[in-house]
Parts: sequence; C-alpha cells; structure tokens
Amino acid sequence: MNLRLHNSLTRRLEDFVPQNPQRVTMYVCGPTVYNYIHVGNARPAVVFGLLARLLRRRYSEVVYARNITDVDDKINAAAKEAGTGIEAITSRFARAYHEDMARLGVDVPDIVPHATEHIAEIIGMCESLIASGHAYAAEGHVLFEIATFPEYGQLSGRSAEDMLAGARVEVAPYKRSPGDFVLWKPSSDDLPGWDSPWGRGRPGWHIECSAMAATHLGETIDIHAGGNDLMFPHHENEVAQSTCAHGGKLFARYWLHNGMLTFAGRKMSKSLGNVMILHELLERYPAEVLRFLLLRAHYRQPLEWSEDTLAQARATLDGWYRVLLDHADVPVEGDELQVPEEIEQALCDDLNTPAAFAVLAGLADQLRQADDSQARRQRKAALLGAGLLLGLLQDNPEQWFQQTSAGSEIDPAWVDELLAQRVAARAARDFARADEIRKTLSERGIVIEDGATGTRWRVEAASAVVP
Repeated sequence: MNLRLHNSLTRRLEDFVPQNPQRVTMYVCGPTVYNYIHVGNARPAVVFGLLARLLRRRYSEVVYARNITDVDDKINAAAKEAGTGIEAITSRFARAYHEDMARLGVDVPDIVPHATEHIAEIIGMCESLIASGHAYAAEGHVLFEIATFPEYGQLSGRSAEDMLAGARVEVAPYKRSPGDFVLWKPSSDDLPGWDSPWGRGRPGWHIECSAMAATHLGETIDIHAGGNDLMFPHHENEVAQSTCAHGGKLFARYWLHNGMLTFAGRKMSKSLGNVMILHELLERYPAEVLRFLLLRAHYRQPLEWSEDTLAQARATLDGWYRVLLDHADVPVEGDELQVPEEIEQALCDDLNTPAAFAVLAGLADQLRQADDSQARRQRKAALLGAGLLLGLLQDNPEQWFQQTSAGSEIDPAWVDELLAQRVAARAARDFARADEIRKTLSERGIVIEDGATGTRWRVEAASAVVP
C-alpha cells in the first residue's frame, strides 16, 4: 500500500516518494522552552511522532529531528523575571517537555537540536545569504530581502498585503522593505549574545530551524511538519532563506501541518485566556486519555477540547480495556503482536487516525465475540499490536481500572480488605454492613461487580473537569 500525505505546498494528496529510500528525513518544529507547553503544542509531537513510527515500518532508516528553541525574546523575559540566566530557564523547561512527551507515549526523535548549539551554522547561513544578494546588514541586523525571492508566499498562499498584515511587521528605518525579516539582531549587554561579523547579537527565530535542518538532515529534506499556525510567517520564511542559501535547491519536498486545538469553538491561545497546560493535565488525567484525544480527529482538522470530549475519550478507552481485562487469562507473547493490515491502511491514508480508531474498535468487538482459545489469542494479539503502533492500550488492564480520572491509583490493598470484610458480612447475613461497605467504595468512585468467579472492582470513569 502507498503512503499518501497531504502536501501543504501543492495543496494535494500525494504519494510519498522519498528522495533517498535508504535515508528518509523529517523535521518537526519543537517548543520554545520558556514555560510549560499548553496541550495544543503537544499535538504535532504526538501526530508526527506517529508518522515517524509508520515511516520506520516502511523504510530502513528514518532520521527524525525535532528542535528545541532555547534563545528567544520570551525566554529572555522569563529569565529576567526570575532573576537568572536563560540556561536555567531553558534547561528546566526542556527537561519538563521531554518528560511530558514520554508520559504521552511520544518516542524520542533521533536528533533534538538546540538553537544555541548551532550559532556558527546560523552565522554561516547569514553570510551566504548576504553574499548571494538575498540578505543585507544594517545597524547590527541582518535581514532577508523578500523582493529577491519571487516565490515568497507560495506555501501559505497569501497575497503581499495579507503577508504584511499577518506578520505584524516591524516598521524600521534600517529595512529596505517592511516585509523583510530578521536573520540576526544586536544584543545589549543584559541580553544573551554571540560575536558575529555584525557585532554581538543573537539569531532571529526563523533562521534557527533552517540552519539546524541543513546541518543534520541536508539541504533538501523529505518532510517538514508543524502546526498550521507556523505556516506563516515561520515556515514561509524558512522556505525563502533555505532555498536562497542553498543555490535554489528545494528545501522540503512535503509540508505537513496539523490543525489547532479549540476550546468552546475558539482557538486555544494565551491571549484568550483559555490555555490548558499539558504538565498540569498529565497530573489530573491518565496520559493515554490525553493521547487518544490528541489523535481522535484527523490531524489536519481543528480539535475541540472540552469536558465532554475528555470524558468520551476515557469511556472509549475503558471499553477497550474492559475487553482486555475480560481476556486477561489469554497469553500473548511479544512476538505475536502484529499490526493488522487495516490499521496500516488507515494510517497510510494521510494519517487517518479516525479510521484507525474505527478499526481498533472493530478488533475489540471481534475479541469480545471470540468463542475458542485460538481465536481469542489471535484477536487479542491483533488488538494489542494495533494499540502498540498507536501508543494506546499500553497499561495493565487491571491497573487501568484502579486509577481515577485524575490518573492517581486507588490503594488495591485497602479495597481488597474492604471486599474481604464485605464477603464476611454477607456470609454472616449482615447485609447492612455489606451495603455500608459498598457505599464506602462507591463514594470513592469504585464499582464492584459480583460474578460466578468472585467479586471484581474498578474505578468508575468520572466526568472530566476542565478548568
């Protein structure tokens, strides 16, 4: 089956054909580490991390880079407020980002380049752009002259007027045109800076990704991905400076962009005050619930985040884990976990995760209906194999039902002791005491189920609460 991806540059669904099948390259824009990220920032890492897994199933070598922006005016402001250097801020929040991604089941990229480790390459790219007439130095700045790149605007499809409005351009006397963007800017003594041919300064945001991508992946890469809010101006500027710095070579052959998260129909943003911090959400909800919700909608579509969608995600996972719990006696070895063809077909259709989840639901139904040991084993292996690729169903089913909606676990020993007391009370026909124990457990969200093989318990999926 062919892998087909929607290329933002051509606005078409295309067969993915790497320039070198022996070395597939992908670059995804990572976070600016001045604080904890909001949950919307996790969507590209989750979505395109899944794409990396799919690519690895099809190609012998995939080189996946996701950068860390560790020099930026927001970082400078955070460091000044904290009364410390930028390294203290960036190291803390980069570490928190990696930890949160791990909890979400996001694989570590092959390369995690930091902007501050590529200052020499950034300066070299600026020098190359000046030498070729695409950039100019002025008052300690280096600026890219967009008039020298006629294709500027093709990626975003914006007119010159729209681009000027959308970029919130700084009107400065040293600019030849208001749309020219900064590659290098001067630093005062109280700001981080590096020596350069234009004086002590620091890089602009856009040039960082171009330099890091070229250093680690080459002048032409297969896939460049990120949120659609980066398409302009960030990715548009990357195209311009990379193409011109490399003698007109195509920068990225496929551009992929994920949709934004919305809350009550509005884009999640700090300015609107509706941002939900991922680090805090991971303390309140099981990580797989958050991962499921981030993958639930097709990646190119907006994703509504609400109390109801969180509760629905938990309920769906509860249903699948219930099937696994009911078949806990069925042994499945790791080498039996094969990804069903239908799952891979769905993902090869431009990462169609809604279709993949429909297949996953069907696999759970098939396991539920299996009536002999061989069928149960095969179908359980298929369900677990599908979950493994999607990053779901990785918890122990019994433990899954022993955690609250906030992700914290109930002490099983405490529950088992109460259940033993309930058994004794029922045996003594002390039904009032047995009902009292059931009520105590119910108040903690614990549901008990009496069956022929004994009593089983689980934590009821309570409604998720969004701040």
